Amino acid sequence: MSETQRIGTVRDINGPIVTIELPGIRHGEQVKIGDFGLFGEVISLSGATAVVQTYESTDGVRPGEPAVGLGWPLSVELGPGLMGGIFDGVQRPLEKIALQSGDYIRRGIDVAALDRSREWAFEPNRELEVGQAIAPGTILGTVQETETVVHRILVPPGVHGELEEIAPAGDYDIEATIARVAAASGRSQRLRMYHRWPVRTPRPYLRRDDGVAPLITGQRVIDTFFPQLKGGKGAVPGPFGAGKTVVQQQIARWSNADIVIYVGCGERGNELVDVLETFPKLDDPYTGRKLMERTLLVANTSNMPVVAREASVYVGITMAEYYRDMGYDVVMLADSTSRWAEALREVSGRLGQMPVEEGYPAYLASRLAAVYERAGRVETHGAGSGSVTLIGAVSPPGGDFSEPVTSHTKDIIETFWALSKELADARHYPSIDWVTSFSGHVHTAAQWWHENVDGSWEDRRRAALALLARDAELSRIVNLVGPEALSSTQRWDLEGAALIKEGVLQQSALDEVDTFCSPEKQFALLDLALTIYDLGAELVKLGVPVQELKRQPLLSRARRIKSLYSSEQLDEIEAFRNEAEKALKHLRQEYATQEEQAG
Repeated sequence: MSETQRIGTVRDINGPIVTIELPGIRHGEQVKIGDFGLFGEVISLSGATAVVQTYESTDGVRPGEPAVGLGWPLSVELGPGLMGGIFDGVQRPLEKIALQSGDYIRRGIDVAALDRSREWAFEPNRELEVGQAIAPGTILGTVQETETVVHRILVPPGVHGELEEIAPAGDYDIEATIARVAAASGRSQRLRMYHRWPVRTPRPYLRRDDGVAPLITGQRVIDTFFPQLKGGKGAVPGPFGAGKTVVQQQIARWSNADIVIYVGCGERGNELVDVLETFPKLDDPYTGRKLMERTLLVANTSNMPVVAREASVYVGITMAEYYRDMGYDVVMLADSTSRWAEALREVSGRLGQMPVEEGYPAYLASRLAAVYERAGRVETHGAGSGSVTLIGAVSPPGGDFSEPVTSHTKDIIETFWALSKELADARHYPSIDWVTSFSGHVHTAAQWWHENVDGSWEDRRRAALALLARDAELSRIVNLVGPEALSSTQRWDLEGAALIKEGVLQQSALDEVDTFCSPEKQFALLDLALTIYDLGAELVKLGVPVQELKRQPLLSRARRIKSLYSSEQLDEIEAFRNEAEKALKHLRQEYATQEEQAG
């Protein structure tokens, strides 16, 4: 036992809540409980009596068994070896655990998150010299963590002083000393390639900046209609079966972030198994290498301990902040924050705290806000700008968006991708409802689209959403009195909206050609649909029957062109656009000639 560890006694057990007697214990400190050595953390303290929430089942633990204080709060190890890893809710490596205990995690098993036996090729920062002042965020050197990710070894927060020595280039394990720093007190401090950080404490940065570029996901309904900035906060609420997990997996696979962190928080085991088995096989569309070279997974399924579920989101966001501090753009996906909130509710109930809305604790809103506020684009201490984009799935019971988790989340986030059960039942995927969803980043995103794709993006987006809004109103009229009550112009509005819905908004994750759509192709498809609608609207005003327009072969082809041509075949899409314009203008000439002859 180390000097920081102290031994006390278990007094009472209530599910995952254990009361212990341990003099000198601190609030938030990690504890090992009982003969099994179950891990937990102190959440309430009164003198030497502490209430501990354990990350594992307490079945079989008895009063009188030992409780050991470890001397530090719930923390994660941050260093080379994280990338490509699969961890549980408290950062234990699942692949190593599987070798030791099989398919189920043995209670009390203690496996270090980072491999102590592996050596890394360390390349020191050539600009550093002995005697130079060192501060948090100073880059000591680099390690090629994967073929895709260069791991920058940073001076940890809280370390200041004068560089006494730095290791030469060579292979070192993470416990090796790579630098020594003399503090102002004269005490020498050794620095290794990794350090620990408490997960409930946000990592420091110089200042927070505004987002400047959208997170490109390759999903048209997101990028074109409801964009998310790098460093933004988003939510994907939706009822069971609406496709939340698929949307998040598509973002994880195709987004242009440098690092992807996927946190499976309380979801069904079969869904997470699909993620764990699929991701290692996927190719990175940006590098051509394996996607796992820039991805790490945190898995805490619904049958795993509920308290570890609550911790998993903090573990994920802390690792995201760590790579942000290296100057990377990180996207973290939490699936789902509803299960995380349910863990809060269960623990607060065990503690006898007063419940409020639907049994959730009174601090639900503040906890949600504290987690989402750790996202953002920041100026780091030593590596320039970095960002954490946080996107949380929300699972409202029965699809009720007025329930507490969804309503509080909606007040916090900036981008809201609301999934619709009606669209999912109609096999319209992604089932993001264009009426209920919103984005607060449209103006900033428009500047990026203007500079990189087309200056008319904002106008075309606005025109498409206005047409979809008219479609929603007209559809209600049709349901009440039938299509005969509509004018020709209104019937063409319905047809134009259907063209946008089927030709632009719908996108199959299983379509090899259309699963990812570049911004250039996104705009080309949107512009094509609106061009056909605009030309058709002119013809309708001249008296061309809507039925005659609907018989045009180009309409059915316009709906399918998204799957006919890839993002590299923009010339073919442009050729079809010209062909469609020519066909509709020819129809106009024909009709004008017929009118003249009839006159």
